[in-house]
Amino acid sequence: MGVPMVPGRLPVRTLLESGLIRGVNVRTIHSVNGDTLLERAPPSRASVSAVRSGAAYDVKEQLTSFAVVITSYNYRDFVVEAVESALAQTRRAAQVIVVDDGSSDGSDALLRERYGDDSRVMLISGVNGGQLSAFQRGVNAVHAQVVCFLDSDDRWGPEYLARLGELYDAREDVDFVFSDMRQFGQQDRAMKFHDRAVDLGYTAISTYVLTQWYGAPTSALSMRTSWARQALDLPNAFLRTWRLSADNCLVFGCSVLGAHKYYLPTGCVDYRIHTRNGWWSNRSPRIEYINKMNSSALIRHYADRIGMGPECIEFSKLEFMTKPNPTWGETKRYVRLVMMRRVAPWRKWERALNILRRGWKLRG
Repeated sequence: MGVPMVPGRLPVRTLLESGLIRGVNVRTIHSVNGDTLLERAPPSRASVSAVRSGAAYDVKEQLTSFAVVITSYNYRDFVVEAVESALAQTRRAAQVIVVDDGSSDGSDALLRERYGDDSRVMLISGVNGGQLSAFQRGVNAVHAQVVCFLDSDDRWGPEYLARLGELYDAREDVDFVFSDMRQFGQQDRAMKFHDRAVDLGYTAISTYVLTQWYGAPTSALSMRTSWARQALDLPNAFLRTWRLSADNCLVFGCSVLGAHKYYLPTGCVDYRIHTRNGWWSNRSPRIEYINKMNSSALIRHYADRIGMGPECIEFSKLEFMTKPNPTWGETKRYVRLVMMRRVAPWRKWERALNILRRGWKLRG
């Protein structure tokens, strides 16, 4: 078994590369029932350069389209600020979708009063079902190529989508991008994966074996819409489990199912700390234990969907090779993986030393 890939993706790329499909820039998307479809893809590096130089005939055809999904539950005091930050982007989103998850504090009425006649905003409301349910309702309404998630108590700086767009426009091989965050409110500190941008390549084996979390809280997550749909295609039994912290479904799901991940520090995501944070204000050893157990079950579910099992650890080195500029921490993580293989000690060390050599050379 190799690096997990979504069925149908490589054959289409092979057709494109062979020249059998000409004149149309397309990529694959995958519906919930597994059917493979084609849609217009983000542009190549060359076409992005043409747009920036003014050489492109139709700029709109060259740029990745974005949808913003804002989910809200009883955050009347904050939700308007979140929506306004999405509308104030220098690179405009094709859709701004606000899902009110059965709020009882007047949020829904406030949103309809303020945005009911605003063509830029789509409002969705319903009975309270939890964060996973709200994610699903929001993504079901998306028709843009990339979906970005924003919690209704957070906010973005105006350049956030522009920064993401530069990457998605130039790198159609990148499926999932997460950013750094800055806490504000009751705390003031940075939250970041690394000091620089990191192309993480594939992360399925590291996630499956080590429960490694390659992502960020909701408001710093974005991904191509087809990947969001795959990750959120979950049985109803998961709705209760992931009423909170459903960003785990996006982070773990996209990793295990085979998304190509990238960390891009933007300095544009503000994460509000207050007494009513769904996750932050409820941290405890008990909650952490339950979340770890639920995450383990979630990862197994995704792995079962694609037939992934413990034997995948044999391909840890291959997964590491998909990372063009691994951090030293990532290098050590993959050394740990190859040392867990059930082979002769000399074979473990041989592969571990190969990883260390490459990681040291490329370390960041």
